[in-house]
Amino acid sequence: LTLEQSRELLNAVDGSDKERDYCILTLFLNCGMRLSELVSINMSDVIHNNSTLRIVGKGSKERIVYLNDACLASIDAYVRVRPKDDVKDKNALFISNRGTRISPKTVQAMVNKYLTKIGLGGAGYSVHKLRHTAATMMLSGGVDVKTVQEVLGHENLNTTQIYTHIENTELKIASEANPLSKLDFSK
Repeated sequence: LTLEQSRELLNAVDGSDKERDYCILTLFLNCGMRLSELVSINMSDVIHNNSTLRIVGKGSKERIVYLNDACLASIDAYVRVRPKDDVKDKNALFISNRGTRISPKTVQAMVNKYLTKIGLGGAGYSVHKLRHTAATMMLSGGVDVKTVQEVLGHENLNTTQIYTHIENTELKIASEANPLSKLDFSK
């Protein structure tokens, strides 16, 4: 997703679960976590005093990601309205309407609902696309690929390099931005 599409997606959030849904989308778009990682977040994984989130990734490997202001604000807004009564898994950060830990299927349906709402539903758009978006935005924002590898929890740098695709137009712009691109050596 482009930056504008990402903003549009966040602005499309509404309904009775808007704080929860907004928080989920914000974490996906800012932290680049996997679906399984998001649904497994516990309340105790959010560490406010140092603005970090403990994520348990593939193979039960733990990593710590730093939460930016948008993530912290969305978590705070959600926790204020997070169900407290009849909650079956009190450790879970994200609670379903049935009082249980939110399921991957529920998150996928929610993400698809909002993607469709902004005209991006269908093939090629998914929860994983939000992970891809986060990685691409970090890279285009100047974060080096090794750091993105750490944020995403990839064992192998080659896996992260999948996210480094850059449109040919951007490559063309980059080559033309070189100050030597306008010199004519034929004279």
